[in-house]
Amino acid sequence: MLTGDGAYIKKINRQYILKVIYEEVKISRANLAKVTGLNKATVSVQVNDLINDELICETREEHNVVGRRPILLSINESAAFFLGIDLDYDYILFNITNLKGDTVKYEKIELNTDIYEEIADLVANRIKHYEQEYSWAKFGLAQTYIAVHGTVSTDEVIHFIPTYQWRDKDLKDDLIQKGINYLHVENNANLAAYAERVFHYHTSDNLILLNLSSGIGSGIIINGELHRGFHGHAGEMGHMIIYPKGRPCRCGNEGCWERYASEPAFFDYANRLLDHRIYTEQDVTKLIEVNNDEIITALNKWIADISIGINNIINLYNPEMIVLNSPILGSYKNSLNEINKHLTSSVSHYRDIVISGLGAKSAVVGACAMGIQNFLELPDLSLNATNNSVSA
Repeated sequence: MLTGDGAYIKKINRQYILKVIYEEVKISRANLAKVTGLNKATVSVQVNDLINDELICETREEHNVVGRRPILLSINESAAFFLGIDLDYDYILFNITNLKGDTVKYEKIELNTDIYEEIADLVANRIKHYEQEYSWAKFGLAQTYIAVHGTVSTDEVIHFIPTYQWRDKDLKDDLIQKGINYLHVENNANLAAYAERVFHYHTSDNLILLNLSSGIGSGIIINGELHRGFHGHAGEMGHMIIYPKGRPCRCGNEGCWERYASEPAFFDYANRLLDHRIYTEQDVTKLIEVNNDEIITALNKWIADISIGINNIINLYNPEMIVLNSPILGSYKNSLNEINKHLTSSVSHYRDIVISGLGAKSAVVGACAMGIQNFLELPDLSLNATNNSVSA
């Protein structure tokens, strides 16, 4: 039996009220009491505290009927801001959202170095710049989450980033030593999976996100919680072997899934078929639009290899949702039909496979949302997608 003192119960009620306000966007005190089941006195005390803390605000709505205009409660979007950073190989994405989860600034900085110390200095300077820029807000830049394309241990130490060949880098502690506070480091696919649930699939408690980019990363949500594994390294599905004694992989094995199903693998195969080289998703889209036979052949071969891994994942995890984050798949309207053609096993069960609408921003908006949840100490969070559902 769970028990708690008055302070604990007050905290639980506060969390519940904030959660409902996020979900309803705008709600009156009376309706807040109905939805939460809390008595009006409790709601009144909690609401007054939240207003005093400047986390929520009251607005009087316009209406065209006789009587007093209703006063509605909503999140005070300008009370705090949250920074998500996606540390990719040749660029870094910086995304800032307000307390409602709406993006207010998005920047992409190209990198011309892979030296750890230089990149750490760059990141620290950008964070300090944003801290100054949003210092006018009540809570300023309240939380920063950094997404890295590699394995991150449960103590937030970077174990390995293949593209940089960084091993055992304590980026969090190094940035703290440079004066950065309220900071966390997380795997990018974990943050992308979290973003899909927070912004789109609020009720999907068993969800898998697959990033098909320079490699293959996956974020796993089981029973509503991120699954990180014993050391924090769960989700390295790109290194399951699908072709024994196949193509060598930088991980040391041969025949890994990402050597066949990542976007570089697609471009390698497509460029062997085409009479001119292609480099970008835009190049692929142009060829799809004219129904180029070679590009369709390359796409369908690539999708067949993608489907091998998806079939294995379905049998391992029995997920409700599988979200595929790939602009190339998104540009090919037959991609999901082709994938489903390969998933014919009578023992494979899942509810749906979809293409992500968050695109390249998935990890950074997930980082910001995780910052909001951590800052407010909420058990879970649901946000509107609004201006975050765009590819970069």
